[in-house]
Amino acid sequence: MLDLYVDYLICSTSYTTATGLSRLTSGIISHDKVTRFLSSRDFSSSDLWQIAKPLVRSIESDDGVLALDDSIEEKPYTDENDLIAWHYDHSKGRNVKGINFVTSMYQTPKGSSPVGVTLVKKTVETINPKTKKKSRKSPINKQETYRNLLTSALNNRLNFKYVLNDIWFASSENMCFIKNDLGKDFIMPTKDNRKAALSEKDLAAGKFVKIKELKPGESVVVRLKGVDLPLRLVRQVFKNGDGSTGILNLVSSDIELTDKQIIAIYQRRWKVEVYHQSLKNNASLAKSPTKTVRTQANHLFAAVCAFIKLESMSIASKVNHFALKGKIYIKALKTAFQELQKIKASVFQAENNIFSSA
Repeated sequence: MLDLYVDYLICSTSYTTATGLSRLTSGIISHDKVTRFLSSRDFSSSDLWQIAKPLVRSIESDDGVLALDDSIEEKPYTDENDLIAWHYDHSKGRNVKGINFVTSMYQTPKGSSPVGVTLVKKTVETINPKTKKKSRKSPINKQETYRNLLTSALNNRLNFKYVLNDIWFASSENMCFIKNDLGKDFIMPTKDNRKAALSEKDLAAGKFVKIKELKPGESVVVRLKGVDLPLRLVRQVFKNGDGSTGILNLVSSDIELTDKQIIAIYQRRWKVEVYHQSLKNNASLAKSPTKTVRTQANHLFAAVCAFIKLESMSIASKVNHFALKGKIYIKALKTAFQELQKIKASVFQAENNIFSSA
């Protein structure tokens, strides 16, 4: 049923419902069976790893990277529950209602695959003592979720060299955890108001400067306050889409890397953004009217499995996800067009017969 439902998500261009899948199979699969499948049990990251494992092992290499990111699939018109709740969207700078999930994405030059997904469930109700308003929170914060996903990847013997993430996960605790506890290296951005010592002597004397005071374009080995290891800092100047310029402060625990290597490796994090786009546009992530926490979570799980299947087909055919989805859509459109011509011909023939009889 999971494989069938995943295929349905890939093929669909509209809302994905139990009735819709039943109709697609000409009633061979009843809508009740689809509903029972979605509500039968909770799928977990362990289940996802078993599905992703064949693809991951086929693309695995020594220069693999593990990119972690969170995303919110907005559900503004769906009733709030433990899964669909209000979350702060740091890319928009405001709270939005929807499903918040954190993904660990494995990437090599051969391809990419999610290897772990954790849903943020806000199961704890709190009351603001001042406003008396009720709100929800998760018993596990996203920084803990981030570290748990990294630990799972290591336990699954995943071959990766660097951990990549955005500034949201660039805490001192996470940096130390990756290097000291996991024995891996990382490249991640950091805020320009963080303080850094420019030498061991400055560190011992407690002499720190803000990163924004350092010149862009010049890399330097620093000691960030709260991080007990040397880091190579690269201040990269870039242009935004509107023509304005910005500065990205990248720090790497592998201080032997050159500036160009640090920038090039970090750019591989973009694959996780492509993953989020493909989930929405090619795997029907946002097109389910499911109502319960379990069915909503299992639909998201199936959408991630759909991405894995698309990636496998993409590697084999050398055609990207969007082009594959386009081929399916055009084929379906041609079939619909041909069916319309048959209906028109039969109607036209019936009208001719009526006029002939008259």
